[in-house]
Amino acid sequence: MSLVPWTRRPLVGLDLETTGLDVDEDRIVTGSVVRWGGGLPTAARDWWSDMGGAEISADATAVHKITTEQARAAGRPAADVVAEIAETLSEYAQQAWPIVVMNAPFDLTMLERECARYGVRSIWDSTPVVLDPWVLDKYLDRFRRGRRRLIDLCQHYSVKLEGGAHNAEVDAKAACAVTWKIGSRYPRIGRQDIGDLHEMQARWARELRDEWLAWQVERFGECDDSPYDWPFIPAPQGAGA
Repeated sequence: MSLVPWTRRPLVGLDLETTGLDVDEDRIVTGSVVRWGGGLPTAARDWWSDMGGAEISADATAVHKITTEQARAAGRPAADVVAEIAETLSEYAQQAWPIVVMNAPFDLTMLERECARYGVRSIWDSTPVVLDPWVLDKYLDRFRRGRRRLIDLCQHYSVKLEGGAHNAEVDAKAACAVTWKIGSRYPRIGRQDIGDLHEMQARWARELRDEWLAWQVERFGECDDSPYDWPFIPAPQGAGA
């Protein structure tokens, strides 16, 4: 890893808008990969997918405002879109630039399932390092009251959401800016080797998940037992594409 602190190197933001919240069944609608910071001009690549014939749920449209008809009209073949997103991330990962993903297990698991669906090479073949502003913020300031959505973190860290939330490019840029602010606010994190920081976040994410499950059991007598890991959730054994 470079001796230059990661806060002074480019960050690579990823954000996806999807047909729904089921990482195993839903599909990518739009995606954006953004190179941000490090003294370089911001560069973004954006994609629209035809979703391989899938439909966008009403709940998802209510969030990102994209309808099935709009996506099909503007989208390119889903297999091509997935391949290009994965290839772009892999190229950046090979330069040892961290991939910034807000709530990484959702977007990265969604992308991994899509890669498997279309026979696309996994980004994990390039061993990317991931920075997740949700995990960093929650672990470092866990007792702060209030919600921790990207829009909330932007407000807390004084990051402007140019154009509003739930646009893939806007959200990818904002996630990078928030992550950079966290690294600057907590110098021990900003100076941390990114490979070590990746592993630290994996431990922190599991600790935070265990605390949340314990709270659910105490409050409701049961908890969400769905599969979980960070930065992505491995496919169930025997699951097909």
